[in-house]
Amino acid sequence: MEIVAAADSDERGLSLLKVVTVLQKVVVFVHSFTINKLRKHTSQISSTAGTSTMPDMREEDISTKVQEICQSLILGEELMREVCDRMEEEINKGLSKDTNPEATVKCFPTYVRDLPNGKENGRFLALDLGGTNFRVLLIELGDKCSMDSRIYAVPQPIMVGPGDGLFDHIAECMASFIKERDLGDEILPLGFTFSFPCKQEGLTKARLACWTKGFRCAGVEGNDVVELLKQAISRRGDVKIKICAVLNDTTGTLMSCAWKNHNCRIGLIVGTGTNACYMEKLEKVELWDEDRNDPPQVIINTEWGAFGDSGCIDFIRTEYDNNIDRESINPGRQLYEKMISGMYMGEIARQVLVHLVSQGLLFGGYSSDILLEKGSFFTKYISEIESDKVGDYNNCRNILEELGFNDATDADCANVRYVCTCVSRRAAYLAAAGVAVLLNRINEESVTVAVDGSVYRFHPHFHNLMVEQISHLIKPGIKFDLMLSEDGSGRGAALVAAVATRIAAIR
Repeated sequence: MEIVAAADSDERGLSLLKVVTVLQKVVVFVHSFTINKLRKHTSQISSTAGTSTMPDMREEDISTKVQEICQSLILGEELMREVCDRMEEEINKGLSKDTNPEATVKCFPTYVRDLPNGKENGRFLALDLGGTNFRVLLIELGDKCSMDSRIYAVPQPIMVGPGDGLFDHIAECMASFIKERDLGDEILPLGFTFSFPCKQEGLTKARLACWTKGFRCAGVEGNDVVELLKQAISRRGDVKIKICAVLNDTTGTLMSCAWKNHNCRIGLIVGTGTNACYMEKLEKVELWDEDRNDPPQVIINTEWGAFGDSGCIDFIRTEYDNNIDRESINPGRQLYEKMISGMYMGEIARQVLVHLVSQGLLFGGYSSDILLEKGSFFTKYISEIESDKVGDYNNCRNILEELGFNDATDADCANVRYVCTCVSRRAAYLAAAGVAVLLNRINEESVTVAVDGSVYRFHPHFHNLMVEQISHLIKPGIKFDLMLSEDGSGRGAALVAAVATRIAAIR
């Protein structure tokens, strides 16, 4: 603080100067005390995290002040266990008939009770809608799985327009796909992957609970999406299909891996969004309103992206999370997802970087117009930056140049990578906490977790970070492995339809 005295003879000015000097000393003391407390707290958290040092980082390259600012993104063991406890509570609320209406983790029964036995065969169609693109697939199951597919875009006006427009667009693309492959009058069973929160009322009936991932189509929430698809197909009159099942991508992911690995009991998505499903005993599912014959189990779609919407994880949320939520199209909703998924990770990192620049800790305190734009720091940048070897900043420099920083120093690059590491590690740990809760609920000796999603697939450390943290959080004696799913939202949809067809034939 710089004080300019207008006149030494002005007694009031001198009195003011003395007061300000005292205040300066107080501010310095408080600042010093706060920093020391933060450092002590950082040391305590690091010591409880066991081996959880940042991957491929050299701490001497990282500014102490940057570490202090990023401290709110680092989750120690005590915080992780508290997250697990609260997730367990929310799952129990979701499964209970009395508390489900106010539960944030809805735990919808999927009505999928059987897993593939590896002997499914035949030709099936699959429709996969879960983001800004959707796919139509023709899948042949047998000794091997062959697949033919085409990707179609969902234009932005359709994503936020009337619901009829969305389903008419889907039906039109399906008709084109069927005509191009000359499928003729063959009526093929179809599995419909609809990767948005739904309350299922049967294997072929699912009401949309709420839109996510940027969709806001009017007239769909609260309605049966299968019926809306059937109506769109009927309006055309040139598509002949039999919808055998509606599911989300987590169920498809589980089914896809279960076709090869019969220990698979959990499906996880960490991509644009995040969600998980798992096989639960019927006796624990109070929402179940159908028969309790064998097998006494059902896959539960947790819809855990909404975990925290009740405020139960506010203790780990940061100012960056609050900013992102406030500026999103669904404020107050999907808060867990907004801390983990690819739709938000890059923006979290960008906000931290902008804050560091404003504090003079990056790029000499000068930002670029691009970095100041919301959404300009893509989640893929995090994966690319963390793919650099220790001491190598090639990817980081290329990305910073794209963002308008042509003269970044090694120290700048190290600090940027540290921010990315903090953001991705937190995301991996939070996803791991949810998986650990599900593994502990299933409580079997060996369980395979099927995983899909762009973040899990392409981030260089995400798998290892999850394995490390799950190992800390599960009960002794439980063994697990994370298995990358091969096109769960496509092949998995066909497998659900195939299992449903097999069961219908038996009955």
